[in-house]
Amino acid sequence: MLPMISTLRVREGSQQGTVHVRFQVAMWGMGLLRLVPITLLFMACSVAPQERTEFDGVVNVGVLHSRSGTLAVSENTVAEAELLAIREINAAGGVTVKGQRLALVAIEEDGQSAPEMFAERAARLIDRDSVAVIFGGWTSASRKAMLPVLESRDHLLMYPIQYEGEECSAHVLYAGATPNQQAAPAVEWLFRTYGRSFVLAGSDYVYPRTANRIIRQHIESLGGEVAGEFYEELGAMDLDVMIERIRRSLPRGGIIINTINGDSNVAFFKSLRAAGLTRAAGYVVMSFSIAEEEVSAIGPEDTEGTFAAWTFFESVSTPEAMEFTRRFRDSYGPHRVTSDPAATGYSMVYLWSAAVEQAGSVRPDEVRRALPGTTFSGPLGELTVLPNHHVRKAMHIGQAGADGQFEVVHTEPPISGKAWSQRMPENQGFVCDWTQDRPDASKFIPQGLVRAP
Repeated sequence: MLPMISTLRVREGSQQGTVHVRFQVAMWGMGLLRLVPITLLFMACSVAPQERTEFDGVVNVGVLHSRSGTLAVSENTVAEAELLAIREINAAGGVTVKGQRLALVAIEEDGQSAPEMFAERAARLIDRDSVAVIFGGWTSASRKAMLPVLESRDHLLMYPIQYEGEECSAHVLYAGATPNQQAAPAVEWLFRTYGRSFVLAGSDYVYPRTANRIIRQHIESLGGEVAGEFYEELGAMDLDVMIERIRRSLPRGGIIINTINGDSNVAFFKSLRAAGLTRAAGYVVMSFSIAEEEVSAIGPEDTEGTFAAWTFFESVSTPEAMEFTRRFRDSYGPHRVTSDPAATGYSMVYLWSAAVEQAGSVRPDEVRRALPGTTFSGPLGELTVLPNHHVRKAMHIGQAGADGQFEVVHTEPPISGKAWSQRMPENQGFVCDWTQDRPDASKFIPQGLVRAP
C-alpha cells in the first residue's frame, strides 16, 4: 500500500483541530492502525503550533455528545474537555502498548439530544470507524439506548454524567456521581440546615423519576415531608403550571429539589423568580444538573442564592482544579467556564488511558478487565475505579453567586459510588463486582450476607 495522507477534522466549538497523519497501513486489533513511519502534526491551541510527535501508530476513539438540540447547552463543554484530554495525552507521547507509542485520533459524532441518535451513532463509531472506546452520553435515556449496541459488540462506554444508579454493566464505566454520592449527602445537609418540607421537580425521563424515588425515601426516613412531585417534558419551555404547583405545595416556603435537565432550566429559574419563589421568600433550590455552564446560559441573576451538589466546581482551589480550568480556557477562550461534567469527562479519558497501559491493549474487553483499581489524580482529586465500574470521589455543595460561580459551602470526604441504592427495598444487600468470575456479577448478594425478609 502506498503512503497516504489522512486528515481528521474534529469540531471543537468555534475552533477546528486538525491532525495530519502520513503512514503505511496494516490493521491491528480493535480501532488500532499500525503505521510505519508516522508523524502527527497537531494544530490545536492547547499544543504548541507545528509541534511534531513521532508515533508507532494510532488508535481511534469516539466522542459522542449532543452538539445540537436541547442538551447541547450542557454537552458541548463536556465534549470539549474530552478533546482537550486527548490532545494532552498525545502531546505527552500518547499511550504505550507493548512498547509502541500510539496517538489517539478522536472521531466525533453528534447525538442531537435524541436517544435513538446516540444508539445509531454509537453503532457507526464502532462498526465504521473501529473506535476502541466511546466517551460520551448525557441523559440516562441516551446511555440506555447505547447499551444494547455496546453489549452486542462487546464494547466500552466511558460515561461522565451523574445518574440515578440502578444499573451496572460491564460495558460502561460510570464516572459520574450516583445518588449516594450526590443526592444523599445533599438531602441530609438540606434537612439539617433548611428544614423538612420538600418538593421534587424534574424532567420526565428515567434519571429524575428514579433519582426522586430514592430521594423521597431518604427524606421520609429522616422525618421530612415531600409535599409534591412534578415533572415536565424534557425540553419544555413553558413551566408556569409546574411553578404554580410548587407554590401551592409550599405556600410558606421550603426546599425545591431540581432534577430538570437541559435548556428547560432557563425557563424554570426565570419562572421561579418571576413567581416570587426566591430565597427572600423562604424558598431554597438544590439542583443536581445545574453547573457553571448552565448558570452562564440561564443568567446568574436568576440562579443567585440557589445551591448545587457536584464533585467539582470551578471555584475549587486545588492546584489540579485550577490548572484544568487554565488549560481549558487556553484552548477555548478566557470567557469559558468549567464544570463537574467537564472535569469528569476530562478525567475519564485519562482513566481509560491508564487502563490501556495497564492492560497492554486497546481491546475493549481487555481494558474493561484492567479498569478496577485504576486511579487518576486531577481536577476531581484522586479518582479510583471500583470493582463495580463506578468511582470513589469527594462531593461539594456550592451556592451560586452573582458572578456565575459557586461558593463551596460544604464538602464531603470521598464516597464510593454504589450501583444499587440500598434505599430501594428490592436492592437491599445487593452489590456489583466485575472482578468476580460469576454470571450474576452485576447484581448479587455477597457470600455470608443474608438478605433481610
